[in-house]
Amino acid sequence: MRPREFDHDDVLRIAFEQFWRKGVRGTSLSDIARDAGVQRGSLYNAFGSKEALFLCAYERYASKYLATLQKALSSGTLRERLTAFFDVTIKNFRSGSPPRGCPTTRGLMELASGEGEGLDENARQAFADLVARATGLLEEAFSEGKKRGEFSGSPEVAALHIATVTRGLAVLERAFGDDAQLRKIAAHTIDLILGKAEP
Repeated sequence: MRPREFDHDDVLRIAFEQFWRKGVRGTSLSDIARDAGVQRGSLYNAFGSKEALFLCAYERYASKYLATLQKALSSGTLRERLTAFFDVTIKNFRSGSPPRGCPTTRGLMELASGEGEGLDENARQAFADLVARATGLLEEAFSEGKKRGEFSGSPEVAALHIATVTRGLAVLERAFGDDAQLRKIAAHTIDLILGKAEP
């Protein structure tokens, strides 16, 4: 059996950094191969196509991101959990130099504009799956908060509302480029759902 020509996880990390910064259309396998120090043909042999490499890299990202969200939503009051959720989300959007935005929203916009060369139904499903799983984590947090008497509404509706706001924040981050503005919107959203915090 031939030894692997490269570190699979390292290539996925490097590939995703490029996809995140430049989008799928703006990223080439040649650029990824160069930055990863591997042959372009090795990437084709291992993944088959740019889209397949993107999907593998995105799944790696999604797993880590969802684990971070789950941790943020696992302790404290419901208000503290939601605040931690938004903190993780905004930090993710604003990471990188310059900030890279939200990879899920960017990918969805590439698909919607018809500019997502290499993106198809598999990519759309991967994006939708991450949003659905994040919404599920929020619904669990609201359900637990309801049991503790911190929330009286519908966990499903509230979770969907928060998930929708995060998509809006992803777009507004591109417009404002301002953490403070995004955090202000997040705080107002929490107040709308839970009521104003006691002074």
